Amino acid sequence: MSHTARPTFGPSALATPANALTAARLLATPIFIALIAVKGANWWTVIVGILVAGSDGVDGWLARRHGTTRSGAFLDPLADKVVVLSALFLLSYEHVLPWLPVALIGAREFLMSVYRSWIGRRGVSIPARPSAKAKTLIQDLAIATCLVPPLASHHDLQLGAVWFAAFVTIVSGLQYLLDGWRAGHIGAR
Repeated sequence: MSHTARPTFGPSALATPANALTAARLLATPIFIALIAVKGANWWTVIVGILVAGSDGVDGWLARRHGTTRSGAFLDPLADKVVVLSALFLLSYEHVLPWLPVALIGAREFLMSVYRSWIGRRGVSIPARPSAKAKTLIQDLAIATCLVPPLASHHDLQLGAVWFAAFVTIVSGLQYLLDGWRAGHIGAR
């Protein structure tokens, strides 16, 4: 019985199937945003949104199967942020969502990116928590309440969803800060 070995990639690899899918997600984001701007709450927008958001789970599966990389650890969350923040900012610009929760989400994402870069240069690595993936899913669902045609007219649902997403986003950021503080103190000993 022969087993076909699947290719694995070392931590410094750049050209991997997972990274290719992440790059495709980044390249598809403008199409998704254009559909939101032109079509709004429409099933085509929803389908493209599902493909863009759903590819996040597939690239994670590919990375675990073929080996995680530093480039993937950087590109995957970047793609998540680009997709989510682009959609939220456009929906806020179009007065579908209020600015305050969107600004809170955007500020947290920006500050955490700066923090991750800063702490990483100090040699501290903080593993992703399950709450980080839950945060992205909740943000995606908040966006979906604005784009799925039967939900698009339910403004109270959209408000509740975006405020809940802002709350979860801030809580996950605080957890990440605490993890970084703990990892920094443990590494300093």
